[in-house]
Amino acid sequence: MKTLIALVFAILPALSLAAGGGVHLDEMKVDLEDNASLQRGAKYFANYCMGCHSTKFARYNRVARDLGIPEDMMAENLIFGESKIGSLMKIAMRPEDSKKWFGATPPDLTLVARVRGADWIYTYLRSFHQDDSRPYGVNNTVFKDVGMPHVLEGLQGMQVKGCALVVVGFDPLTGQDIKEDSCAKTDHDGNQIEVLYLEEEGSLNVKAYDKVVADLTNFLVYMAEPMALERQRLGFWVLLFLALLFVPVYYLNREFWREIH
Repeated sequence: MKTLIALVFAILPALSLAAGGGVHLDEMKVDLEDNASLQRGAKYFANYCMGCHSTKFARYNRVARDLGIPEDMMAENLIFGESKIGSLMKIAMRPEDSKKWFGATPPDLTLVARVRGADWIYTYLRSFHQDDSRPYGVNNTVFKDVGMPHVLEGLQGMQVKGCALVVVGFDPLTGQDIKEDSCAKTDHDGNQIEVLYLEEEGSLNVKAYDKVVADLTNFLVYMAEPMALERQRLGFWVLLFLALLFVPVYYLNREFWREIH
């Protein structure tokens, strides 16, 4: 009984992390067979995330092999500093320095997709907004009082949290979206419903930025379980083998029990 109670208390924190604190999470369709998406995600991760976040349980050469990236191209474009192609994907930033600069050491992201889930990552990277009360001038609706800057601001632009016209339906007669002021309604606590909207555009439009985030999320899902795609491929052949094996086993079983029946 004590073991069961301890197991429940061990699981509950992980479930709360994955749930995203009750915030609505947008659905992210993971496709580990989209190799081009995984390659783009690796590029975005190396250029925008690896300044602060490591993936220390993965090696550059394994990622290159899995994603079909030539090792010389990987070394030239995605490996920075003194790391080698066979090195673990660690960063040069020292933990004590990062804690001093950010208030906490940025977590390793190797398993973040297994802990948080793809929907959480996808929504989180699209939910930064301006907040002048925070050290880096931004906050996040998914992760309140987040300690990191919005590293993708140059791509997305800066969002503001407030009242705005939101699409609530579609009028088939006019062919136009039906919009209403988000603050015209209140939540269950009586607070006005604020939304995120772009005040300052980045280098990408909304659709293109969402694609970047989807590629990055796809890559992090791969990193969390590199064998997932191979496991799925092997699973098909294993199930096919078992289906074929069922036929002779069925008739063999009938032959064994024929005399008894």
